[in-house]
Amino acid sequence: MDLQLTNKIALVTGSTAGIGLAIAQQLAAEGAEVIITGRTEGRIQEAIRSISAQVSGAKVRGVAVDFGHADEVQHLMREVPEVDILVNNVGIFEPKPFAEITDEEWMRFFEVNVMSGVRLSRQYFPLMLRKNWGRVLFISSESGLQIPAEMIHYGTTKTAQLGVARGLAELTKGTGVTVNSVLPGPTASEGVQEFLQKMSTEGKSPEEAETEFFQNARPSSLLQRFATTEEVASMVVYLASPLASATNGASVRVDGGVIRSIG
Repeated sequence: MDLQLTNKIALVTGSTAGIGLAIAQQLAAEGAEVIITGRTEGRIQEAIRSISAQVSGAKVRGVAVDFGHADEVQHLMREVPEVDILVNNVGIFEPKPFAEITDEEWMRFFEVNVMSGVRLSRQYFPLMLRKNWGRVLFISSESGLQIPAEMIHYGTTKTAQLGVARGLAELTKGTGVTVNSVLPGPTASEGVQEFLQKMSTEGKSPEEAETEFFQNARPSSLLQRFATTEEVASMVVYLASPLASATNGASVRVDGGVIRSIG
């Protein structure tokens, strides 16, 4: 299927590994010009080499940015003044008891997970409306609907993303611009691989650790395994395409059926 993304300019934040890297690679494979971001130039160049090895003729470049600092986000927007597709993927997470989460940590999570997308959307969204075409995507999480007790601050930021996305979608009436959220469930990203490796050093194989995780931590999963980053990326790239023009203001799940809801 041709997703009609040739020569579209796409910015994918937090895209040197995991879901972000998979999204960037699939967009490049569809012919888009992709800008990736990471915190270091080394990680960016490594990601560019990875994408270029998988996608012949890939048009990809990168900008180093720490989304916890507003001035670095401003630098990114000067380097990339306009895009057709904005994928707000960057995010941080850390399991921590609620009583031990400081004000500073709450603010850091909101800076990276929420305000990064707010700042970039404030720049690019009005330009998309002016052109009468564009895509804004927020990579939220099933944790935004089912707040995990072990990281309430993370889940709360993911809920906030859903609110921002729906509010922006309300401003697109009658235009060719759409704003949607994607809610991945447990996904085999870089952090998950580290988790499974840690469990294997404690006497369990990665397969046993994965089985135990879904039995104890995510028993409602219908998939009963970690989704691949490519499975999540496929949904994101479809929503970024002109073919998804009738999907707007939606929270689209790629959660493996973890959320027990018909709505």
